[in-house]
Amino acid sequence: MRDEVYPAVTSIATREAGWLTPSIQKSHQRSETFGLSASMRPDYDVLPAADLALKLEQSRVLCAHATPVMETLHEQIVNTQSMIVLTDAQGLILHSIGDDDFLRRAEKVALRPGANWAEDRQGTNAIGTALAEQCPTVVHGEQHYLTANRFLTCSSVPILDPYGDLIGVLDVTGDHRSYHQHTMALAKMSVQMIENHLFTNTFRETLQIVFHGRPEFLGTLMEGIVAFTCDGRFLSANRSAQFQLGLPLAGLRAHTLSSLFGLTSAQLIDHLRVSRDRHLSLNLNNGSVVCAHVEFRRATYADDGRPPQERREYRATHSAEQPAPAALSKLGYLDTGDPQISAVIGKIRKVIGKDIPILITGETGTGKELLAQAIHNDSPRRSGAFVAVNCASIPETLIESELFGYEEGAFTGARRKGATGKLLQANGGTLFLDEIGDMPYPLQVRLLRVLQERLVNPLGSSKSTPVDIAIICATHRDLRDMIAQNRFREDLYYRLNGMVVKLPPLRERTDLSAVIQKMLQCASSENADGQRLSVAEDVMALFEQCAWPGNFRQLGNLLRTAAAMVDADGEIRREHLPDDFFDGLRTITAAPVGSHDALQLPTGRLEDVAVSVIVKAVAQHGGNVSAAARALGVSRNTIYRKLPAQGVSNAENAT
Repeated sequence: MRDEVYPAVTSIATREAGWLTPSIQKSHQRSETFGLSASMRPDYDVLPAADLALKLEQSRVLCAHATPVMETLHEQIVNTQSMIVLTDAQGLILHSIGDDDFLRRAEKVALRPGANWAEDRQGTNAIGTALAEQCPTVVHGEQHYLTANRFLTCSSVPILDPYGDLIGVLDVTGDHRSYHQHTMALAKMSVQMIENHLFTNTFRETLQIVFHGRPEFLGTLMEGIVAFTCDGRFLSANRSAQFQLGLPLAGLRAHTLSSLFGLTSAQLIDHLRVSRDRHLSLNLNNGSVVCAHVEFRRATYADDGRPPQERREYRATHSAEQPAPAALSKLGYLDTGDPQISAVIGKIRKVIGKDIPILITGETGTGKELLAQAIHNDSPRRSGAFVAVNCASIPETLIESELFGYEEGAFTGARRKGATGKLLQANGGTLFLDEIGDMPYPLQVRLLRVLQERLVNPLGSSKSTPVDIAIICATHRDLRDMIAQNRFREDLYYRLNGMVVKLPPLRERTDLSAVIQKMLQCASSENADGQRLSVAEDVMALFEQCAWPGNFRQLGNLLRTAAAMVDADGEIRREHLPDDFFDGLRTITAAPVGSHDALQLPTGRLEDVAVSVIVKAVAQHGGNVSAAARALGVSRNTIYRKLPAQGVSNAENAT
């Protein structure tokens, strides 16, 4: 690249007059600590398409809410030689739109999805520095650490999730000569819109109070929003609410509806019952009077196999609090009522933050990575990186360089300036090793040494770098059996299994309807029109009968397909399901329990044969419904629903 690509931005005199602000100075010091040189050429190290697709999937809810706002912002700054960029919490670009004409003299890949603009990659820049400082940041011209980036001016604003955690950055980048003072204000307003959209969709089934001291600001970006459970327990508040209440999110968590607004949830609910006007005046705890709008909506649940009275009681006690979408997942979001899952989460909560490695086992598709992400998000390391490595998907010849990184010239085909390995990328955060059972045996020795010494040696380097990471592993294999076959190191196994938890397959879980409800809520939040989705009762009954051999992957794909097929009412019915789903239901094990033979049956005889097979299975297992359900590959609710006349619903309690 020729030197004229990077024109001088300011004179030396201008640079010395107020150029090095305290925050920019700290950032430059960090850049030097990272070993960067101002004269070095940028290496954007764009992620491969498969890795980028995984990152987009992990941030799909953020992208769904941010993309429309970015398009609106682009309309406001069109033809200003600017780009609008969305990144995740690690500085990885997820989406970008705008005018890239001004980048023709430079490498266009600079602001492309898959490029990383963290400070340790690009030095001082608005995206990376906003992430490091966790505050809105403008980096203009020569304030960039790398000379190559000094033709840019960037305005970046961090994006927080509804729980106050950093999840990304919105950035406006352009030619320094086209910079406008109002750019940062527009970026801040756009982030406020994104955060408010995330907030209202996360707490859509709660008691929400929208308020402001001036009634004309209701319905604008300036309104405060607070969410409570039905009994008045505080859940969260947006930035405007925190400002008006005079407390940060951490301080508000100690409060209730009564202590903040001077009345109980019962009084608010009574007001909604007797008055059609949802607007009222409320007194804040600081003495201010605000105009407020109150929303209280209960969740609706499809028939989940419970008796009608029990379903009514369940709705009354559980409908108010609906946690965050999966991409903002925390452990509380995953606890949907199944006793096995609740036990797993209870164990994990006791070891979070205590430097105890966690090993997650279970069939493929049971949600092991989602659980690992939730553990990270609830841990003290949540502000650090969550780096996932699938040991089964990386070729054996590349996995060592992927994990440990390499120096320039370490091997034929190595990238210029080398590459940072996943272990160092996860420094300060969490490294998730999925399918650890597929890690090559020789590489297990190197991983064990890293876990013991907490030092990483990139390929081709004699320098050891300290690393501080939490380790979470997952596998669907029997590692003890692999140890017996000399395919997995015993010493590594005992280094990784500080806490071992097993995720049950979907067919053994008792919370299928609640799981589907949450998945549909997430799908609804991703739809541009916000269409609310539901499942017809007869379809839910079919779902309960399915063995779900693909677990959540199968269920997720089916629901996404059905959601694309639904009519205006948003209800998923039989005609919206793919044909192969019904084909799977027509195959039922009719041979003795334990046999691998199967009988293909006409649809008309399916119900009778199913009842007969279930009766035999329950009898063969001495009335133990759980054992019979596992043997048949169905849920216990299916057995309870099909055999009420035989008293099976009480059989397990009697054993």
